[in-house]
Amino acid sequence: MQTFPTTLTQPLQQTAPKLEIRGITQVFGKGKQAKIAVDNVSLKLRPNEFSCVVGPSGCGKSTLLNIAAGLRRATSGEIFVDGEPVPGPGADRGMVFQNYTLFSWLSVADNIAFGLKLQGLSKAERRSKVAYYLDIIGLSDYAQAYPKALSGGMKQRVAIARALANDPEVLLMDEPFGALDSQTKEQLQAFFHDLWEKTQITVLMITHDVEEAIFLSQQVHVMDRGGKLRETIGISLPRHREVEMKLTTEFLDYKRQVIRALR
Repeated sequence: MQTFPTTLTQPLQQTAPKLEIRGITQVFGKGKQAKIAVDNVSLKLRPNEFSCVVGPSGCGKSTLLNIAAGLRRATSGEIFVDGEPVPGPGADRGMVFQNYTLFSWLSVADNIAFGLKLQGLSKAERRSKVAYYLDIIGLSDYAQAYPKALSGGMKQRVAIARALANDPEVLLMDEPFGALDSQTKEQLQAFFHDLWEKTQITVLMITHDVEEAIFLSQQVHVMDRGGKLRETIGISLPRHREVEMKLTTEFLDYKRQVIRALR
């Protein structure tokens, strides 16, 4: 079986967390109808860290991410970015959803520029920044195309570029490749890992795909059906990763470890 160099990802520096989820609990309903969706979950992401949360359907992964994004208020607990509590949505956190949330009436370039316009950037500044991200995602030739002319993978690349163009401190991603076929999904995984290497943004991503979580992240957080954080598994694979790495002994060992934690 093919193996890769043993130069592992450097240990995360002991610096203050970029994103901290502290004691988050989410309860839906009241009295006998109350259901705990997220149960006292705490985790920290260091600057430039890529972390994934995995768990069975209904374990509260997306609820936790929506709370981190400020889209839902937790029953208890707090979210911090750079040590500051966040009361709701903010430009410091970008969000990418599973469903393609592009504006159908705007071109690719105008979709990416949407948040920049709201920030009050000049036309020249917007044009420069949009051109930069179009080049990064490899869609410069589609700048004036509309979403209906794009494949699913291309739409998701535009959504990622739109989120990154706003210079968030943290990027939150909810099953961003979940709706894609397996081949396109692997292509997007490789694309996004390369993009993360270039930007070094802090990423928290939700996924059902164990291999995807291991391939992309430095830490995998495993949740159980009761909404608890069961285990955190550090991933010490080479920093630069290619899809073929999924066939290595090291990768398969991590896969077995995560699957055992999910049982």
